Amino acid sequence: MTLNPTVLDVLPADLDVQRLPKHVAVIMDGNGRWAQRQGLPRFMGHRRGVDTLKQLLRCCKDWGIEALTAYAFSTENWGRPMAEVEFLMTLFERVLRRELQEMVDEGVQIHFVGDLQALPNSLQEEINRAMVATQHNTKIKFVVATNYGGRREILQACRAIAHKVQQGELAPEAIDEGVFEHHLYTAGISHPDLLIRTSGEMRVSNFLLWQVAYAEIYVTDILWPDFNRAAFHLALHDYQKRHRRFGKVEPEG
Repeated sequence: MTLNPTVLDVLPADLDVQRLPKHVAVIMDGNGRWAQRQGLPRFMGHRRGVDTLKQLLRCCKDWGIEALTAYAFSTENWGRPMAEVEFLMTLFERVLRRELQEMVDEGVQIHFVGDLQALPNSLQEEINRAMVATQHNTKIKFVVATNYGGRREILQACRAIAHKVQQGELAPEAIDEGVFEHHLYTAGISHPDLLIRTSGEMRVSNFLLWQVAYAEIYVTDILWPDFNRAAFHLALHDYQKRHRRFGKVEPEG
């Protein structure tokens, strides 16, 4: 994982280590616009975006953040031009193959969530290889949402639970949040504390609809390829100024 040497490996002094989010999720928006502004083809924005994600992963690990989830490819992204979709699939595969050994060495435990069966077979093979090779790593959990859609995730969980009820394996009154979460793509993965969206768009775009119910949301106008450690520092600084009540009211006085 060849990273920018300017990535800071020590937590900035103005951040409280006790109040860092344990899990950060990112909607990496703006690759195409970044490329257009540079007078480059869109695929160059995606390549630059991969470098940005690698830098952020290293930064999270160095600063003690336990998990990073990246929205890499949505179920809606299949509607993009076929050439772009094919490029992205090939890019994912090449990056996984190229970076796997260093992720192993860096202690990264990688997970892929989404409808993975719809992906090209060769990409599925690289995904399985990466998850098996890193399953015992403990430095940071890296979750890649690929062919992911929050609504589809919820629907497939409902179908799976309904099937168990139909088969007599589960009583309707036994269905609670824990049972439901067990049937999500993200079963066993903590909920994000902080959701970052780049490029200024004010929406969650069908991303982790169940899981971000109480996440703090931070939106920046910075396009994803330009989201560097300084921008991440600002996001964390903003997060630490917030008071998370989870729907409760603090007692007066």
